[in-house]
Amino acid sequence: MRSAPNIRWFAEITLADRATVGGKGGSLGELMRAHIAVPSGFVVTTHGFEQLIAKLENENSIRSRAQALGAQDLERTRALSEEVRQRFETAGLPESLCSDIVAAHAQLCGSDLSCPLAVRSSATAEDSEEASFAGLQDSYLWVRGPDAILKHIRSCWASLYSVPSISYRRKRAMSEDDAGIAVVVQKMVNARSAGVMFTRSPLTGDRSVITVEATWGLGSALVSGEVTPDRFVIGKITSQITAREISDKCIQHLPAENGGTKEVHTPEELRRVPAISDSELKSLADIGRKVEQHYGKPQDIEWAIDRNGEIFLLQSRPETVWSSKDKPPIATPIDNPLLHVMNIFGGRR
Repeated sequence: MRSAPNIRWFAEITLADRATVGGKGGSLGELMRAHIAVPSGFVVTTHGFEQLIAKLENENSIRSRAQALGAQDLERTRALSEEVRQRFETAGLPESLCSDIVAAHAQLCGSDLSCPLAVRSSATAEDSEEASFAGLQDSYLWVRGPDAILKHIRSCWASLYSVPSISYRRKRAMSEDDAGIAVVVQKMVNARSAGVMFTRSPLTGDRSVITVEATWGLGSALVSGEVTPDRFVIGKITSQITAREISDKCIQHLPAENGGTKEVHTPEELRRVPAISDSELKSLADIGRKVEQHYGKPQDIEWAIDRNGEIFLLQSRPETVWSSKDKPPIATPIDNPLLHVMNIFGGRR
C-alpha cells in the first residue's frame, strides 16, 4: 500500500515512529511486525494535525494560551477547551490532506466504501512508560463512509484539547508545543466477545500469571464500566486456568444500524455463560506471552474475538502501575490465584 506524508500504513511503522503516528499507531504497527493479528488500517500522521492547527493558530493562538493555564484553573481550561474543540470540529481541511485521507480510505475499504471502521486518537505521548494519555482523547466505533471518517478525524484532533487532556499536561508541566496527535483508522472487528488482558497480575504485580477480563459484544461496554466482566487467571508457564469468576453480564454493546454502537440486553441464556472458552483463553494467553516477549516487558492488552472465532489484538501498551514499582522489591508468585481477580479493576484507563 502506498503511503503519503499524511498517511502511514500499519505494516511500515513501529514504536520508533511514535513522534508521527502516536503511541497507539506505533503499537499496532509493532504488533503486525511481530505477526500478531490486528485489524488492518492506516494512521493519519501528526503532519495532518499540524497542518490544521497551524491554520487555526494563524486565526487565534491555541498552544500559547493552553501553556499559560494554571494546573488548577478549571474555569479558564473549560472555556479554552470549548472554544478550541469547536474550531477543530468546524474547520475545513487542506485539500491535499483531505485527498490523502479519502484515497487511503478507498484503499482500505476497496469496493465497499461503507465498510465499518474505528477512528481512534493516538497521542504522541500516549502509552509511554513515563506518561499515559490513554482514555483522555476520543475514539469512535463503527464509522461508515469517507465523509464520516473526515468528521471523526477532526473530532479526534479536537479531543487533544479536552479538559482532561489539557489538565493532564498542565499538571505535569508538559510543553504544549510538543503535544501532537495522530489518528488510527482501522477495520472494525464484529466482536462476539472482547476484553482486556494483563501479562502480570494488576493486583499483586505477580509476573507468573496472566489475567483476562471478557464480556459479550464490543469491548466498549467493559471499558466504560457498564458491565462486570468475567475474570480469569492463567499460569504463564503451565497455561493452566487457575481461577475463574463468571459474572452476570446483563448488557452488551453491539453495532448500531446507522453507525456507532448501541447498548442491548444480553440474552438470558448467555448472561451467566463465560464469554470466552477455555481453549480461546489458552490461545489468548499464548498471544499475550508472545507480545510480552516481543516488547520485553509486561503488557496491558485489548483484544476481540470475531464471529468466526478469530482473535485480534486492538492495542498493547506497557503495564505501568507495577512496572514503576519493579525497583526492588519485585512481586513474587502467590499461592492463592483468586487474589489476582478479586477487586482488580475499577475501570479502564
